[in-house]
Amino acid sequence: MPRSWPMMLGLLLGLAALLLGLASGADQLESWRLAARWTARVGFPVFILTYCASSLGRLWPSAITRTLWRDRRWWGLGFAASHTVHLYALLWYLKVSGEGRPLPVLLVAGTGYALLFAMALTSSEAAMRALGKNWRRLHTLGIHWLWFVFFASYGGRIMKPESMTTGVIGFSIAVLALSLRIAAWLKGRNRRAVSA
Repeated sequence: MPRSWPMMLGLLLGLAALLLGLASGADQLESWRLAARWTARVGFPVFILTYCASSLGRLWPSAITRTLWRDRRWWGLGFAASHTVHLYALLWYLKVSGEGRPLPVLLVAGTGYALLFAMALTSSEAAMRALGKNWRRLHTLGIHWLWFVFFASYGGRIMKPESMTTGVIGFSIAVLALSLRIAAWLKGRNRRAVSA
């Protein structure tokens, strides 16, 4: 199986969620609402795998976690593909519904998409060499910005009775993912301190 399969998986998940959403709604508005919601939800696990790949490899080294860590670029591209489908569905939903979004939401989400596309376009060895230290800065900022978007989005659903369960689950997964990143960072720092 080629190493690029996570990218195709992300794209297929996004397209499947889009088509299912469009087929499930009672009318055009509900169809696009479901498509936007479901494309976001199928992208979240792909994002979490990308976000946690290096941490899992550091904390629990095994053949599986090393493979996940090695292929995290492809998982990231899979998320980019999936979330591009989500953007398409969301824009159509906003057009059909006539709804707007508050400026702060547009700025945070828009910056997230700008960073997502910048990371996708620079996900190559050639880009790493060309950007030098700025490559790491871009990808570190981008991955944490996207984490924050999910964290805030799911956190905002907790106070609404109709979305509380989804909010609690997504918010908890986001917090757990950040905890893994912090634990892996602390382990690396302690190892460097012992070596010194």
